[in-house]
Amino acid sequence: MTEGRETALDEPTVALPTVQRRAADRGQDVPENHGPANHPPANHRPHRSVPHRDRARNSKIPASREAADPNAAPRTGDGARTRNRAVDRHWSERQNRSMAARPAARPFVRVRGRHAAMSRRQRWERRYVRSLVLSDLLAGVAAGATTFAVRFGDEVTAYNRGYLLLSALLPVALLMVLIGSRAYERRFLFVGTDEYQRVIRGGVGLIAGAAVVSYALELDLARSYVLAALPTAVVSAVVLRFALRKHLHLERKRGASLRRVLVVGHELSVIGITRQLRRERYHGLEVVGACLPPQHDGVVDLPVYGTFDDVATAVDAADADTVVVLSCPELDGVALRRLAWRLERDEVDLIVASALIDVAGARTTIRPFDGLPMLHVEHPRLHGGARMIKDLVDRLGALALLVLFGPVLLTVALCVRLTSRGPVLFRQVRVGRDGSEFRIFKFRSMYVDAEARLAELRHLNEHDGVLFKIRDDPRVTPVGRWLRRFSLDELPQLLNVVLGQMSLVGPRPPLPAEVAAYADDVRRRLAVKPGMTGLWQVSGRSDLSWEEAVRLDLRYVENWSLSLDLVILLRTMTAVVRSSGAY
Repeated sequence: MTEGRETALDEPTVALPTVQRRAADRGQDVPENHGPANHPPANHRPHRSVPHRDRARNSKIPASREAADPNAAPRTGDGARTRNRAVDRHWSERQNRSMAARPAARPFVRVRGRHAAMSRRQRWERRYVRSLVLSDLLAGVAAGATTFAVRFGDEVTAYNRGYLLLSALLPVALLMVLIGSRAYERRFLFVGTDEYQRVIRGGVGLIAGAAVVSYALELDLARSYVLAALPTAVVSAVVLRFALRKHLHLERKRGASLRRVLVVGHELSVIGITRQLRRERYHGLEVVGACLPPQHDGVVDLPVYGTFDDVATAVDAADADTVVVLSCPELDGVALRRLAWRLERDEVDLIVASALIDVAGARTTIRPFDGLPMLHVEHPRLHGGARMIKDLVDRLGALALLVLFGPVLLTVALCVRLTSRGPVLFRQVRVGRDGSEFRIFKFRSMYVDAEARLAELRHLNEHDGVLFKIRDDPRVTPVGRWLRRFSLDELPQLLNVVLGQMSLVGPRPPLPAEVAAYADDVRRRLAVKPGMTGLWQVSGRSDLSWEEAVRLDLRYVENWSLSLDLVILLRTMTAVVRSSGAY
């Protein structure tokens, strides 16, 4: 034992504030200077009753009952002064309860304070951020090397030596601008489009900065090199980040990299948010318990850890790292502030769920008013310049995809023509933006008498709502079944996008008969152009219920953005490969 530690053991016991409530509740005598404040910091947890262990006393720090010097060392039975043995408890080799309850593969010790280094959540979050940094550096290296090789070949000369240096500095420059655009802050990661928006914003800033520096210093810098290397680096960074996020979502489906959530609210609200979070596990929120009002029936299919007054203690009992507070009148501003102070000690995150439905963060702004934070909700961008940019991107993207998939289109057309009687393309009237009708183009995947046989098969409908879907539809041709599995029958809709009748991303194009059965809220889907793909298509397609499909389409209408379109297009590729819900 070192000299410093030996000295610390011989120091006198310091009198600390006395907390006597728990022992007094059990009818026991409470010694002077005894209570949770006298316990070592590592063992100071929020109180809860444990039948096999008396938490009210620290048996290794005897309390003196005599009126003596409060700073004197405690006495043993024979009256001799003893050393302070509190350190023995602090360095005990016995596992604490949170470690013993978990398998050895997932050790966990929550250390109180700002530096909670052993927290599971902080560990996988740090690992994920490190992966982002490495992927961004890889994107910069790949973009610089590829651009240099295409522009100058593999020979280094006096002319291109400067460009070789720029290619080497590109990964560092990309990393710096992404740090400046806050693309590594954890509140923008894991879900949503804020992460990609910040990467694109940082990339645009890097291109603009390179142009300004080149002009100001009169550098002889080839514009073709800048316009090739920097956008390639940004696009590569977005694609790699998307791949990392998909891997994270797969981990969350297996039950890893999740945040343990304690939900606070009334029964119906708790049941609703629990069902939604269990259905969409990619958000990473695992509900492990709830705190309900005092007068509750407790039927929420969750462990109930007490009332609203027991949240801080329930966090420890449920081993939670996040508290979600739902809208309820009992928890006003003062109560939430006090709760935040109590959760701050263990760095437990506090999330206040708003009563707003499917409103993205980009449309909300918190504006203070006399110390009261007011949540301002912007209207969705259904008109104006943003829509013009979206239309332009849609048409140019559709033209590029037509050229790219030209051989595939010809091959599919030949297969449809040779395997069944009838036309190659199927034309059908659909309803577009603001209720306007147009003819949609698809590769024919059914026999020519499919519409005539619809009435006799309607009783076999496997979908709720106004849609008609049969998993093993007898009207579908063998080739058509294969086309539907990989969504190849929808490729001719690129012509509708070029004509301005559809968008690359948007709600599903409905039939006139379906629109006639729409409720008032569902008609909101017609505020934008229908799309070849959308949230509904990448979230399960025909496997989703009608209510869920409508909710996803309305979410897109209210919160669309170019970055969201990019995310949906990337998710479409993985959805096509999985082919789940495609029939």
